[in-house]
Amino acid sequence: MKVLLLFFFLATIIATCQGASHPVVGHHKPGFRSSRVPRYPRNSRGSESHKPGFNCLSWRLTVETNNIRDWAVVPQACLSYVGHYMLDYQYREDAQAVADAAYNYAKSTPLIKDFRNTWIFDLGDTVLSSLPYYAQPNIAFGGTKYNSTKFAIWEMKGIAPVVPGILDLYKKLQSLGYKIVIISGRSESLRAVAIKNLKNLGFINWEKLILKQTSDKGTTSLVFKEKKRNELIAQAYRIIGNVGDQWNDLLGEHAGYRTFKVPNPMYYD
Repeated sequence: MKVLLLFFFLATIIATCQGASHPVVGHHKPGFRSSRVPRYPRNSRGSESHKPGFNCLSWRLTVETNNIRDWAVVPQACLSYVGHYMLDYQYREDAQAVADAAYNYAKSTPLIKDFRNTWIFDLGDTVLSSLPYYAQPNIAFGGTKYNSTKFAIWEMKGIAPVVPGILDLYKKLQSLGYKIVIISGRSESLRAVAIKNLKNLGFINWEKLILKQTSDKGTTSLVFKEKKRNELIAQAYRIIGNVGDQWNDLLGEHAGYRTFKVPNPMYYD
């Protein structure tokens, strides 16, 4: 039964992503819960969030605060819980809360003339969501080990939807005068696909899209992103804010005056 449900949810997500002009993982309005992303039955939530001897809600909180690190897969006891969270309203509201906090900070921060006042975005699961990939039954919301080959095949399709709240944040930051720089651990070979995907969703006029070159092969995401931020600082970019879904997006030198983490309990990079 669980396998059939997962197939149903996946099919619905993909249909939504392909059918919408600006597909999103959820949609947020005050007092409104979108029906564009399917939901698990609410009456099963409680039993899935607390297993004997293992509380999945507490596990997710500990993951988001980076107190559990270097984990390879979501615990089997929490697969259904993570599925509930990612596909139901709570993930959308949590991501929107991050976007709201980032914007509130951005609009209260004076921009300095003669500096390139900059806001950094990670790409995967910060701007472009891989939820349709992870919702597949054989991936099970992070219940299986990461397979770079399978994920690259999905990335090449260029059909990732938007992470909730991020497109609105992106446009608001631009209207405030921020220059947007996207730094991603994706390969340079995926540039054309990423650009097409971004533009199809409404992301335009970014300052830089920085991807990994062949010479960066083997460099960890933390070291790579820190290096690229240092290069920006040397070019008179002033990094005000930084949004990412992984802690390696937000740690290291010149991470930003303030950092904002988008929730992601499906994997740890």
